[in-house]
Amino acid sequence: MNNEKLFSILKHYADEIEGNEGYWKFEINEIAFMCLTDQLHNRMRIIAPITEANDITDTQLKKCMEANFHSTLDVRYAISDGILWTAFIHPLQELSENQVIDALSQIYSS
Repeated sequence: MNNEKLFSILKHYADEIEGNEGYWKFEINEIAFMCLTDQLHNRMRIIAPITEANDITDTQLKKCMEANFHSTLDVRYAISDGILWTAFIHPLQELSENQVIDALSQIYSS
């Protein structure tokens, strides 16, 4: 996988997409996503914001952490910059088209 192929896949599934090589914002059925890549370090991530971290209860946070361990497949819950995110992180070069499609589905469903 490379940025050109990844962009092509995202463009196919996104309702709209904008950005530059290695950083795209897009929507699928009104859900906001971002995809960031780092070809030098062979990494990519597809993320979607869920809510502000201050808006979640301790019980909800605990359920997210338990889900990370027990029930999420390839996505994880994370907090960064005061936002609760769902994230799919993978080596870029080894990423397959089917894994991208599956990641979009998992993020959308979480």
